[in-house]
Amino acid sequence: MTKMIGADIVLESLKRLEATTIFGYPGGVVLPLYDRLPAHPEIRHILVRHEQGGGHAADGYARASGKLGVALATSGPGATNLVTAITTAMMDSVPTLFITGNVGRNLLGKDGFQEADITGITMPIVKHNYLVMRAQDLAYTFAEAAHIATTGRPGPVHIDIPKDVFTEEAEFEWPTTVSIRGYRPVLRGNPAQVKRAAAIIDAAERPIIFAGHGIILGRAHEELRTFAEKAGIPVLNTLLGLGGMPHDHVLNYGMMGMHGSYWANHAASNADVIIGLGMRMDDRALGRFADMNPTAKIVHIDIDPAEHNKNLIATVPIVGDVREVLPQLCDEVAQRSHVEWIRWIDQVRDGHRTSMSIPGGETLTTQYVVDRIADSIGTEGVVVTGVGQHQMWAAQFMRISRPYQLITSGGLGTMGFEVPAALGAQVACPDRAVWTICGDGGFQMTFQEIATMVDERLPVKMAIMNNGYLGMVRQWQELIYQDNYVAVAMSQPDFVKIAEAYGIKGILVTDKDRVVDAIAEANAYDGPVILDFRVEAQGNVWPMVPAGASLTETVESREEIAQLLGQPIPANPEPAR
Repeated sequence: MTKMIGADIVLESLKRLEATTIFGYPGGVVLPLYDRLPAHPEIRHILVRHEQGGGHAADGYARASGKLGVALATSGPGATNLVTAITTAMMDSVPTLFITGNVGRNLLGKDGFQEADITGITMPIVKHNYLVMRAQDLAYTFAEAAHIATTGRPGPVHIDIPKDVFTEEAEFEWPTTVSIRGYRPVLRGNPAQVKRAAAIIDAAERPIIFAGHGIILGRAHEELRTFAEKAGIPVLNTLLGLGGMPHDHVLNYGMMGMHGSYWANHAASNADVIIGLGMRMDDRALGRFADMNPTAKIVHIDIDPAEHNKNLIATVPIVGDVREVLPQLCDEVAQRSHVEWIRWIDQVRDGHRTSMSIPGGETLTTQYVVDRIADSIGTEGVVVTGVGQHQMWAAQFMRISRPYQLITSGGLGTMGFEVPAALGAQVACPDRAVWTICGDGGFQMTFQEIATMVDERLPVKMAIMNNGYLGMVRQWQELIYQDNYVAVAMSQPDFVKIAEAYGIKGILVTDKDRVVDAIAEANAYDGPVILDFRVEAQGNVWPMVPAGASLTETVESREEIAQLLGQPIPANPEPAR
């Protein structure tokens, strides 16, 4: 064994974990750790411009690579600035490690300068957290933390380290195994439950698969495809489940939920058996729980038993890793085809394509821009989004076809996620094109990370859908609050000049016929690019399930939503700027 100070133990531990990229921001209590970074050249430290940006970058890195993402911050405000990023990772089950420093052990609890009880603050938003009070405990803590973050249902883990623990000497002893009492994730499904599920599936006439983020996190996309093809079952995706099946697969019917397709929502509502895979049955995907196809039998496979019967009662809950359970289930089910059921879904789709089509005419729309970006990056590129209208249009039109291709904040819905998460994704995927579809509002929350892109030579392409509004808020105010527009119009800076200020390329696009050339110009540029697309201001995302409505109440027009809500329809709604 080798004796070393706590800072060296932390860095050696990260090397043992192969977590050698850190998105960090220095401060007083973590200076002992920064002092030792030059002695560990294997560790790549990326200096972000804000701790929240560092947290989202670690998140984007993890989502793009499937590996552990790491963020580092100092005490007090540095640590509290991570809270939004930690919660984002928690809601979407992203394997991340958040390291913070704290005041010296003699000052803990005494309201010292830049002290915050960050373990207390983060307790509800992490899978587990630690306050390490002895240098000799650091190595095992890091091994255990990484194990927790990356196994079972993944998620963020937080380690808080007082300043003097970084400088305290201890023997470095890396554990060969990690054993945690009470933590034993179940991977294989109970055979009796699997047989029960198979019998229900075989007896179904109208089965449907809900494929969630667990398919991506569990690397179970091949198993999903094999199972769906053998059993002949159509597949619907949650937002974060997009990429679990190729976009053009004959059994893939796209995204369900609040802004899912009309046919997907009605297929979900008319199925006689629902097979939920790696999803938490949330309201955004299922609408009003009480009316979520109450007569259907539900087979729910998830590695986290807490998700079973939380929102919907499962006929057959199966605890296990979808990558392990799907082959078990595939062995038990019969080879089937559901021709009449699939024909019915196809007929519904044929009658309702218009609401999810790209608007015609000369108006520059987000749908058109996103579709052209999808053409340019194909299946190999990575797309990162913020939250709002542009996020939903990206989900609808980017033709996501592989795992880790779409990176977006689902559960928390974090505006400002797009730019720093794209930074992290580009670090994880240096040989892939990374585009971020940005809202003009969300972009302004975190675009300081462009400076990090410049320093690190990361050629992220940032496509701002600039409509001068908080688009999704404006849509709700128009449709739900009867055109009562309040605090929704935004004056915007000159985004091209912002690009120039950072020394990168800026492109203004105001005409539809300029879009393809602008995208090509951005792709040809070896460095970050801001593209300011001046898109239609009053466009709405269709279809739509109003909050609190059921999937059967999916609407495709302003007239339908007014009828559903019992509201009059103004002749020519026009938001005030």
